[in-house]
Amino acid sequence: MRLLTVLRYACLVEAVSTLCLFGIAMPLKYFAGMPVAVKIAGPIHGGLFLLVMGLMVAAFSGELLRPKLALLVAIGAVVPGVAFFVDRKLKASQGGADTPVREK
Repeated sequence: MRLLTVLRYACLVEAVSTLCLFGIAMPLKYFAGMPVAVKIAGPIHGGLFLLVMGLMVAAFSGELLRPKLALLVAIGAVVPGVAFFVDRKLKASQGGADTPVREK
């Protein structure tokens, strides 16, 4: 599988984990007295976040991402919901192949 495709899928899975953490686990912790939800969802989300950052660095250093798009990926990993917008940008930047999109 191509690196940008893996990055796209990782961004989407990480975005869903963010929404689950903020929308399900945290309300369960604070409103239902179930802190175990965050103890489970938190590390999963953290691992996915680190995966996305690692893939983003690999794609950027391999000259598959422009600096602006790499920054957008980083923002999308932090701000809930932005990753769905980032997915569209990554898909458009692929252009059907994993070819470098940054000028040397």
